[in-house]
Amino acid sequence: MKKMWVVLASVVFLGAHPAPQQPPMTFFITSVGSGKGADLGGLEGADRHCQALADAAGVRDVEWRAYLSTLPKDGKPGVNARDRIGTGPWYNAKGVKVAENVADLHSENSKLSKDNSLTEKGAVVNGRGDTPNMHDIITGSNLDGTAFTGEGYNSCDNFTSSDSTGATRVGHHDRQGGGQNPTSWNSAHSSRGCGQKNLVATGGNGFFYCFGLFRR
Repeated sequence: MKKMWVVLASVVFLGAHPAPQQPPMTFFITSVGSGKGADLGGLEGADRHCQALADAAGVRDVEWRAYLSTLPKDGKPGVNARDRIGTGPWYNAKGVKVAENVADLHSENSKLSKDNSLTEKGAVVNGRGDTPNMHDIITGSNLDGTAFTGEGYNSCDNFTSSDSTGATRVGHHDRQGGGQNPTSWNSAHSSRGCGQKNLVATGGNGFFYCFGLFRR
């Protein structure tokens, strides 16, 4: 009888299949901004903010970069957001793949939406129709992820200014609203100023996207 139980236990063990492991989070919208509007401390400050939020959420061994584009300044070249976020794929806090690679991310096939573009805590960010609306996400980018340019546009001094003048490019994480490209997640329209009050007044809260490059 004892031998039979050993055989049965072995059969049960061999037939068991472990539950599939959820992929680690490699994409999120910041749950909080800098508190200073589009002054994020430049690209370096924005990257640190992404890293700190991810670390606090318990995501380990991932290098984080903010999805932000900058303009040439002081002899330094500009930076395209698409060139600083790695190669993908990217998963949200719930394990949903939002894009396979950079080309997929900037195509109509990407899964970025209000339901999928979650914070590092897995929370949905308020969109159009919610109170308050916070769907304007800072990017400084064109539809293809390159740096946005235009007359009078300064990308909020490359994300170091919170003045009421100047502007940065924002996208709509919920893929709806107004602007030149209302359904774009990364380049819907430009902000009306760089301060926190300016961003809030037009439907934002100083949030931005963070992408994981690779496991450290």
